[in-house]
Amino acid sequence: MKHSPGFLSVVEDAKTRIKELSIEEVKAKLDREEKLYFIDVREDHEWQQGHITKAEHLGRGIIERDIENKITDKTAEIILYCGGGFRSALSADNLQKMGYSNVYSMDGGYRSWKEAGFPITES
Repeated sequence: MKHSPGFLSVVEDAKTRIKELSIEEVKAKLDREEKLYFIDVREDHEWQQGHITKAEHLGRGIIERDIENKITDKTAEIILYCGGGFRSALSADNLQKMGYSNVYSMDGGYRSWKEAGFPITES
């Protein structure tokens, strides 16, 4: 998908304030069964078509509204992903603004994870 310049500008700005992890780093954490929240922020229809195994769904449209009920510990490790790493960067930036201190965006998103042959769950 070709993104508009305005959207890319907003994402690049958010990326100056957030931390990112590669798909390999995230997979290693999941393989080690580290204590973390792994959240898919894509739209409902994207989640239903397939998602990363072990992920939970909390779409970008509601994450800021619902996160404090889901994750009360603002120091908990949270890894977010979307289709390509853009929307998750925006969500990570917002969660940090809400006081979450250990938030990451997975660079490359679902697309890169799937291309690498890592585990997914298809509906």
